[in-house]
Amino acid sequence: MAGKTKTIYVCSSCGYDAPKWLGKCPGCGEWNTMIEEKVVIAKSSGRGTPLRTVKPVRLSEIEIRDEVRIKMPSEELNRVLGGGLVEGSLTLIGGEPGIGKSTLLLQNILSIRGRRILYVSGEESATQLKLRADRLGKVADNTFILCETRLENIFSQIEKVDPEILVIDSIQTIATENIESASGSVAQVRECAASLLKYAKESGVPVILVGHINKEGAIAGPKVLEHIVDTVLQFEGDRQCLYRILRSIKNRFGSTSEIGIYEMVQKGLKEVKNPSEMLMSQKRDQEISGVSIGVTVEGIRPIMVEVQALVSSAAYGTPQRSVTGFDPRRLNMLLAVLEKRARFKLGQKDVFLNIAGGLKVADPALDLSVVAAIMSSNFDVAIPIRAAFVGEIGLSGEVRPVTRIEQRVAEAIKLGFDTIFIPRDNLKGINKDAISGTNIIEVGKVEETFRKLFE
Repeated sequence: MAGKTKTIYVCSSCGYDAPKWLGKCPGCGEWNTMIEEKVVIAKSSGRGTPLRTVKPVRLSEIEIRDEVRIKMPSEELNRVLGGGLVEGSLTLIGGEPGIGKSTLLLQNILSIRGRRILYVSGEESATQLKLRADRLGKVADNTFILCETRLENIFSQIEKVDPEILVIDSIQTIATENIESASGSVAQVRECAASLLKYAKESGVPVILVGHINKEGAIAGPKVLEHIVDTVLQFEGDRQCLYRILRSIKNRFGSTSEIGIYEMVQKGLKEVKNPSEMLMSQKRDQEISGVSIGVTVEGIRPIMVEVQALVSSAAYGTPQRSVTGFDPRRLNMLLAVLEKRARFKLGQKDVFLNIAGGLKVADPALDLSVVAAIMSSNFDVAIPIRAAFVGEIGLSGEVRPVTRIEQRVAEAIKLGFDTIFIPRDNLKGINKDAISGTNIIEVGKVEETFRKLFE
């Protein structure tokens, strides 16, 4: 229905709208995020819509039902989703261009049998998708391809196909005729996502959206997009490397601490069944200084990671601190603890730190492995190949206990590590038979760790 057009200003961060431009958004407090948008106000027909009355119910009377899930062919994807794709859910997958989002979805939906799937592409032609499917080596007669960017036309085809799974690639390319603005704008993304959410909840069909990200690494569009959807997945990794990591940022139907790891091969994405072997570099036949092995936990899975450090004299006066895969602020804190508590002078030296395999680790239990690698490089003394480290380091230099210590130690033993440094008294109350034959070294201070390691 035709209506008049008016101009509003919408915050690209939170979606707050105002009739005039504001330097600071009243909704989220961000500066210079108000973007001009033109919207069409539909004329009222004069006939009111009857309101549906919803009565409150007691919490004790609400029946709990298990969500009906659709198992995806990829076990890594099922783990991150919390067990599968929930019917009637809206899932958003974001990632850098060329990282493999479309490949991940296409090779999964082409492997699903017995369900009609509608794949809507606003970026690629049908020929391009056919070539990609042939490269993946999978052809499915139950998958329908639609190359369309108008939301009204998409819903028209949905009525004809009646899909059981709907994929939109990508949400930033879809536009509705009700809003006079370009596709990808704040108003268009918000309106299209809200319409697709309504369709998913009313029909029970799970909808998967692909989203672009901006230069800061956040999903492009208004922040309200992430509030609307049920699940937000981040597909990350370096395009120059083989490995990709699928991480859950928001999940209303499962845990947000699980990750899925894939390897990019010629025929698509291959699941990595044992991430510990992937994240550690090739087996070394000789000891190298500056390399240590730590044990982190992602979700319920303990993962062995290789920490690489390089300490050298500062060439230009100002020391550098370069970090890949680890929190730079936490590295600065650990260096300060080493200098203050352990009397190691690193203020005039460059420190480079890298987590092998491209994984980003936020687990504080990796602190002990980080400082061990730094001191190994500083003294140019190699750490034994079969030694692993688990422990969080506090500001006073103490090695603090960590969670899931039994799982961490078991993972290290399974991969052949015979010497494990852990926090003192962290093994109280666990099964001692599981660690029999392993040299468990308990440490309470950072300096105590170095005495036992380099004595």
